[in-house]
Amino acid sequence: MLLPRQTRLALFLLSNLFFIPIAFSLVEEQEQFTEELLLKPLPDRKVLSHFHFQSRAPPTASYGHHHRLFPKAIYHLVHKYRIREMELSFTQGRWNYERWGGFDPISSNNAKPPGVELWAVFDVPEHLVDAYWKNLTHTLSGLFCASINFLESSTTYAAPEWGFRPFTGSLRYGSLPREAVCTENLTPWLKLLPCRDKAGLSALLERPSIYKGFYHSQQLHLTSAEFKSAELDSGIILEQTLTVVLQPGTKRTGLAYFQPSWSISSIFGKQITGKCVLAKSSSVFLQIESDAVSELKNLWKENGMSVKSNEMSKNLWSNPYFELSIAPDRVREASSFNSDSSSIFYEFFIQKYSRSESFDLGLTWKSPFVWSCPKAPLHATRFLMGSGNERGSVAITLRTTELNWRLMDADISEETCKLRVDIFQMVPWYVKVYYHTLLVFVDEKPQALIDVVERMHVSPSEDKVSPGLMELALKLPCRLNSAALTIEFSKGFLHIDEYPPDANQGFDIPSAVISFPSFKTRLHFPNDDSVSYLPLLSKLQASTFVCMQERSPVLSYTEVLLVPLTTPDFSMPYNVITITCTVFALYFGSLLNVLRRRVGEEERILKKKAANKKTNRISILLSKFFAKLRGRPWEPPESPVSSLSSPKLLLKVIVVAAVAAGWQYYSSK
Repeated sequence: MLLPRQTRLALFLLSNLFFIPIAFSLVEEQEQFTEELLLKPLPDRKVLSHFHFQSRAPPTASYGHHHRLFPKAIYHLVHKYRIREMELSFTQGRWNYERWGGFDPISSNNAKPPGVELWAVFDVPEHLVDAYWKNLTHTLSGLFCASINFLESSTTYAAPEWGFRPFTGSLRYGSLPREAVCTENLTPWLKLLPCRDKAGLSALLERPSIYKGFYHSQQLHLTSAEFKSAELDSGIILEQTLTVVLQPGTKRTGLAYFQPSWSISSIFGKQITGKCVLAKSSSVFLQIESDAVSELKNLWKENGMSVKSNEMSKNLWSNPYFELSIAPDRVREASSFNSDSSSIFYEFFIQKYSRSESFDLGLTWKSPFVWSCPKAPLHATRFLMGSGNERGSVAITLRTTELNWRLMDADISEETCKLRVDIFQMVPWYVKVYYHTLLVFVDEKPQALIDVVERMHVSPSEDKVSPGLMELALKLPCRLNSAALTIEFSKGFLHIDEYPPDANQGFDIPSAVISFPSFKTRLHFPNDDSVSYLPLLSKLQASTFVCMQERSPVLSYTEVLLVPLTTPDFSMPYNVITITCTVFALYFGSLLNVLRRRVGEEERILKKKAANKKTNRISILLSKFFAKLRGRPWEPPESPVSSLSSPKLLLKVIVVAAVAAGWQYYSSK
């Protein structure tokens, strides 16, 4: 039965109105993968390379459990252990906050302490958090071929309250400063990418070029909104970042301030031959920092050249001081809190390149050029004081930087200006910290704790059960030159089974975390709405995330401390074993030798007697005859002395038996 034409048209329109919103919702909830690379020249003749890969999985309630791009191992990890947020980093080297910066988002979010750092937030009742943490460490250890399972012990992780992240009760933090980072950790990390290291930007990650750098940190950050407690239903977001500081291989020019020219092929040994086919977007950014842009403007003014902000940002890629080998596809400006000038980002679209036309960005410096990176308000260092194997002190010094001097120049009264500094420090249980000995000095003058300590949370260590934890919030005057904290500790004793193989090297105290909550590491891209579609720039611009302003303060890590503890003489067991084996060898060897000699001598005596029975008959008759003549009784000849009655042999047996008895007596004690 055919329906009328008007009825069919009405049904067609209704069906379109019904299915079009569903189609749009499916498009919006599809899996996404993006890859980005940020290159930034550093003032000390090095280059910062920051790879950023983001995989997004839609909510399970609307999309289901099967994924095409998102790694299944991570998806099962989130749902099995109910992870709300997690971060895992493998770092080799230490970030130089004075030369490479400490105020930008990359230094605060991606500069990690040496070794392995892991923290996770669970969406489970508080009494189950420790059990989920232990299972998570074993899973990650097998997934990334590392010793993360050592964080299972309650002596290696802590539960911060507010000094590290604002998650009370459900947060666990652990660190392994001595964990070595190698290709066995990088290979599983690359396998989580859709194209692995076969295509796209990840093809640049050749092992020799990565591990020869001064600093290398691979990071995995996981955010999940799969559970009922989540405020936003955004699914699962997996961010994989790799931050490397490399030295371009160039010839020496003889000028200390002449920056080396470099290209992508000279740094990584490869060119980019196109994007990953499964990537939604692929971009390369070259950042010129705000201080460098300001210095360029000053040099242009000194040379009598007119400077306009718009013209400079468009033409800065080719100027009298440096030149780019490829013209950028787009130029963006970003302003920051700590500088009057703006940073410039040159964007290059990789989707238009292929194997026939590869992408090899190069930066050529034409004249000497000097600038500095933005630093944190205070530069933090940590060291040990004292001598001996019994007691000592930990000191943390805070020294003012250029940013703090800029705050001083502002019209702020000394009474109202206070600088908030949060300190988070975890120490092993065998370093017994006396928290009542805490002293604070401001400009080398001792201060009352009630005047400078705004908030404090302390969790003393328990022997072989839990580490010590200190969270401290200081309010320091803005017009200070330096501040210092000291706290005393005593060194504990370990059982011989608890010492590592290299115990004489010392024991590590994980890095302390210094944060400045009043300062946010955010960039602002004015009149640029397209930034929200680029995950890397969105990460740098905190205004696109509502919660980013609360969780992205200026943050830095201190040095890892090496504490020597009293160690036993590990050669003593070897000496005891050697002496015991020597004594037993002498005892049993001599005993067997004596037994063997006695049997041989008795056999020789018996053979001699049997032989002499025939030959000595005449001599016996003659001896009897002479005895009758002399009128004396006949006496038979004496038999030869046996080996057992020999004085020397008896002495040997007695000495060996005495040594064995003495050894048994003293060893039984």
